[in-house]
Amino acid sequence: MINFIIRKILLLIPMLIVISFLIFLGVDLMPGDAVDFMIPPDALATIAPEQLEALRTELGLNDPFLIQYVHWLGDILKGDFGYSLQSGVAVSELLANKLPATLELSIAALLISTLFGSLLGVASALKKGTLADNILTGFGMIGVAIPQFLFGLMMIMLFVFKLQWLPVGGRMSPGSESFFLRLDYLVLPALTLGLSLTAGVMRYSRSSMLDSLNKDYIKTARSKGLPEWRVNLVHGLRVAMTPVAVLIGFRLPMLIGGAVVIEQVFQWPGVGQMFVAAVRNQNTPVIMMVAFFSVLIVLVSSILVDVVTALLDPRVKLS
Repeated sequence: MINFIIRKILLLIPMLIVISFLIFLGVDLMPGDAVDFMIPPDALATIAPEQLEALRTELGLNDPFLIQYVHWLGDILKGDFGYSLQSGVAVSELLANKLPATLELSIAALLISTLFGSLLGVASALKKGTLADNILTGFGMIGVAIPQFLFGLMMIMLFVFKLQWLPVGGRMSPGSESFFLRLDYLVLPALTLGLSLTAGVMRYSRSSMLDSLNKDYIKTARSKGLPEWRVNLVHGLRVAMTPVAVLIGFRLPMLIGGAVVIEQVFQWPGVGQMFVAAVRNQNTPVIMMVAFFSVLIVLVSSILVDVVTALLDPRVKLS
C-alpha cells in the first residue's frame, strides 16, 4: 500500500502542472488584466498610457504567455501565491483566514450527511417494499429536488424567526472565538447543507446495500446458519459501504469548493464567499489560487478514496 500511495503522489505532479496551465490559460483569456482592476476607473482615465504600459512591464504583464506562466508556477513552488488586487493582502493570508471556516462547515455537513444518509439508506434497503421504505424513498426524492438556497431560507424562517433558537448568520459573535462558544452559529448552516446532501447518500447507500444483499457470498453466509443481523451488518454492510465511501470521499472537496450557496445564504465567511467576490471583481490571483487548491484537494481525495476502498472491500487490490 505504501508503494501505491507513493506512485499516486508522484503522478500528482504532472497532473497538477497540466491543470495549473489550464487555470492560468482560462484566467488569461478573461478581458482586461491586473492593471485594469488595480486602478480605480476614475483614476484610470487620468493616467497616461505610457505610465500604464510601464506598470504592465514592471508587473511582467507584457511578457509572453509561457514566461508569465512559468513565473507564476515558480512563485507557487516558493510559497508566494500573489496578492489580492483589491486589498493588497497576500492570497496565502486570505486563504489562511477563510479556509478554516469552510473546512469547519464542510466537515460538519459531511458528517451529518454521511451518518443520516447511510443509516436511513441501509434501513430502507433492509425494509424493502414496506411502508417505511416508501416513505424514506419519497423523502429522498424530495430532498434531491429542493434547491439548497430554498432549503436554507426555510430553515432560517423556522429556527430563526419562528422558534428563535439560533442566530441568523455569521460565524461568531464578538468574544466567542472558542469553538463551543460559537457552535450555535455552525448548527444551522451545517444542518442545512448536511441534510440537503443526505438524500443523495441515502439513495446511493440503499441501492448499494440491495445490490450487496443479492450477492452469492450473502447466500452462502445465510446457508451457514449465521444470524440475519450478522449477515446484513458484517457481510453485507461492509461491501455495500465501498461505493458509498467513494461518494463521500469526493463530497468533501466538492463541499469545500461548492458550499457557495450556503455561505451566501448564511453569510458564512468562507472560501466560497471569497471566491464569489473575487470572480465578481475579477481578482485573478485569488481566483487562480482557489481553483488550484480545489483541484489539489480533489486529487488528494482520490488517493484516500482508493485506500479506503481497499480497506473496506478485500476483493480490491492496490496494484
